[in-house]
Amino acid sequence: MDVGNEFGWVETYLPAHIIAIRLAIAAALGALIGFEREVNTAEAGLRTHILIAVAAALFTILAFEIFHTIEFGQQGPQADPIRAVEAVTAGIAFLGAGAIFRSGAGVQGLTTGAGMWLAGAVGVATSLGFYLLAAGVALLAVLVMAALRFFAHHIIRATKPLNDD
Repeated sequence: MDVGNEFGWVETYLPAHIIAIRLAIAAALGALIGFEREVNTAEAGLRTHILIAVAAALFTILAFEIFHTIEFGQQGPQADPIRAVEAVTAGIAFLGAGAIFRSGAGVQGLTTGAGMWLAGAVGVATSLGFYLLAAGVALLAVLVMAALRFFAHHIIRATKPLNDD
């Protein structure tokens, strides 16, 4: 009897410490994106983005772990881990869409929804070991959100003429 399997200790394709590192990096990068949202809006922020990034990383790691445990037949593996990544992407898009709503003639939550989707992509990239790519994208996202927020609030609004009503 394999006691390890009964308690969830199974041999993995990736070493456990690599899995832990990838999940921790996903959490840190999700926090980076979420921090900008937390500071500048009351919408989905730090916790939400961390959870999305870590969940996306975990689902991706699990998909590839499952792929590596499947017996290879004469036609090759009978599983496609890309389907799991697609499902993660669709699930995060669903969450992001939930953050978007109409308010009168305007739409709110688009940036938050996009940030959530991006946090998921960062989680997937991290789980696959693309640390520099994930970190670069997370940093770029924060810079874009912060710079364009400043631009929109200070430059564009400052140049609009005031109504004399």
